[in-house]
Amino acid sequence: MMGGVQLGVLAACIVLFVPMGMAGWHLSRNKMLFFSGALFITLAVGVHLTPYFPSIYDVLSSLSSSVDEINSRDSCISFLHDVSFLHKSSNFSSVDYAWVNSPPVLACDFQKLGRSDAADLLNGSWVVVAGDSQARLIALSLLSLVLDSEDMEVVKGDLFKRHSDYRMVIGQIGMKLDFIWAPYVGNLTGMITELKQNGNYPDVLVIGSGLWHMLHFTNSSDYGVSLQSLRDLVVSLAPIAPSLTGGLGSVSVRSPHFFWVGMPWLINSLLNTEEKREKMDDAMVSAYSRELYQSKLLRQWGGGPLILLDVESLSRNCGISCTVDGMHYDGVVYEAAAHVMLNALLIESHQKL
Repeated sequence: MMGGVQLGVLAACIVLFVPMGMAGWHLSRNKMLFFSGALFITLAVGVHLTPYFPSIYDVLSSLSSSVDEINSRDSCISFLHDVSFLHKSSNFSSVDYAWVNSPPVLACDFQKLGRSDAADLLNGSWVVVAGDSQARLIALSLLSLVLDSEDMEVVKGDLFKRHSDYRMVIGQIGMKLDFIWAPYVGNLTGMITELKQNGNYPDVLVIGSGLWHMLHFTNSSDYGVSLQSLRDLVVSLAPIAPSLTGGLGSVSVRSPHFFWVGMPWLINSLLNTEEKREKMDDAMVSAYSRELYQSKLLRQWGGGPLILLDVESLSRNCGISCTVDGMHYDGVVYEAAAHVMLNALLIESHQKL
């Protein structure tokens, strides 16, 4: 911060040299004296009032640190999926994963959370996971991070009842998880509309859909229209940047942490029906991905409200040995996605474990 002495010296220099310069411009003596007096009084008042206000340096430093913090947070979000998979045995029966050892990833300090840390992070939370089979696998992996193996055996039997919802309360940590079967984007829109009408939002909302639409409708344009409607609805829910609302500000309600479960890497030759192999080819997958990108639903792709859980990237990194049917992958892929989500929650809530 600039001290009073320095300000006084600066003021004196201005009072001395500015009138001299003006004299060089051949101004009249009276005009020069008037200007010199006015300048002196203004600077004197400014010097005496300065201690009572924050310095410009402090204000600019505060703004700069806030911008740096936002940039750092967004930067780390972009590196969350830099994950590599290690096949520990020759027959690929054992697979582990870790974040890559690049400087930016190391700087973000991502971590696999143990059961106690995951429980602490999710303590007292209401988590809603809604979507198709990929979302169901995310829900399973998330529960596996806070439950022991005995409890998980019971969960698997209940959670994988065909095309059904599932609800669970983990009393020890006060966490509630709801899985809602919602295979189409329209189902997701209806669910969120109901949440909005009730005015009761979960702490974490994880949604995703696309595979069923691709198989049963095979119309990427229609998928894009439904994504845009979903985005508009999500933006209307919570305090989000004015850039997302056309500069109209935001509404004051508690905002969930939003995530989108991306579609997996589809390996056409391994898909288990002729209909899937015919309709879910590489060109159609690209068309659906393009619609998702253009919808501006995702933060990583256009600054949207939802953080992408990039199952496509994770499943591709795990490889062809991690799937039997070319669509559903080994649990390690969805466990990695769950850890990506938890690390994103740490970043968004400015927490460290």
